Amino acid sequence: MKYVPRAVLFLGIPALLFALPWWLLVYTTLSGPGFWLGSAAFLLGYLALPAGMLLGHGPRQSDAASLVGDTLLGVMWVLFTWSVIGAVVRAGLGVAGVDDPARSRIVALGVLAIWIGLSAWAIYEARRVPRVRTLEVEIPGLGAGLDGLRMVVVTDTHYAATDRLRWSERVVEEVNAQRPDIACHAGDLADGSVAARRAQVDPLGKVEAEYGRFYITGNHEYFGDAPGWIDHMSGLGWQPLRNAHEIITRNGDSLVLAGIDDPTGVSLPGHGPDIKTALTGADPALPVILLAHQPKQVTDAVSAGVALQISGHTHGGQIWPFRYLVRLDQPVVSGLSRHGTHTQLYTSRGTGFWGPQLRLFAPSEITVLILRTPIQPAALPS
Repeated sequence: MKYVPRAVLFLGIPALLFALPWWLLVYTTLSGPGFWLGSAAFLLGYLALPAGMLLGHGPRQSDAASLVGDTLLGVMWVLFTWSVIGAVVRAGLGVAGVDDPARSRIVALGVLAIWIGLSAWAIYEARRVPRVRTLEVEIPGLGAGLDGLRMVVVTDTHYAATDRLRWSERVVEEVNAQRPDIACHAGDLADGSVAARRAQVDPLGKVEAEYGRFYITGNHEYFGDAPGWIDHMSGLGWQPLRNAHEIITRNGDSLVLAGIDDPTGVSLPGHGPDIKTALTGADPALPVILLAHQPKQVTDAVSAGVALQISGHTHGGQIWPFRYLVRLDQPVVSGLSRHGTHTQLYTSRGTGFWGPQLRLFAPSEITVLILRTPIQPAALPS
């Protein structure tokens, strides 16, 4: 009996995603053979979605099945969203006196056209090389020798069933074109084993950064082989910051670059975030830049007096309007925000995508954070 709620959830969510679009596009508009063909197509999709998710993400780990299941999940989320909007419009047209069948057909054609157009655009947005997003961030206490330091951030690459080797190579080319002083990967590197995904990850070994390349774990590493990925990234020349820090010095001035594990790591002995350990031995007078995968880890960053936390995890919502659900779990979905009196948080929308190959109104990014020494106000004449 304890497995019944999980089974209901596994079958109930797809039923909801398919039922409303079926009603709007088939039940209210078609008759005869068209009705039965449309219903059969929706039934086939309903059966394929949980089957693809189970075979793709269950014990068999079938890449082909995960592509089917993930893609269906994404496109049906878009169709469901616009079917909800279409149902509201349909009701409004009814109030305005527009009768069936014209009312239902107008709405169905509109929803169908928007769904096809947005799904195609979202797939393109997910698979393209991310745009570069550049932002200057003032860091209190940053010495003049570090003014202009360029931190290039990638995160949430999620190398998985889709073979994105060429995409990975082009991302590295774009990162290097930004002339990073420091390169960071803020977690959720890949979904799957090192053996299965290393070919897509290996181009990261060609990233060039004068003051180092640094990597932290995300929650998805802990869904798979976190120790294996930590070792692999280390072998590629990326320094894992596992509740640890490094001192970055340029032109006589220094800052602390620290990193902590993802909270999911507590499931693995010796893992889990510990900001106190990460900053042990660091000069408290130096500004601290913290890599922490989830934005909600900023609570600990504020307590520790961190100047800037860099996070990912949210994907900016990835497929609108999912961002509003993400906001229920995280304090920020994307962009630069301030927390407490001294701590800033930058949340990247992510460089890749998870699951469905769609990004709708949440474009991916390669982030360039240019650290700036605060401008001192001019002294008043005596």
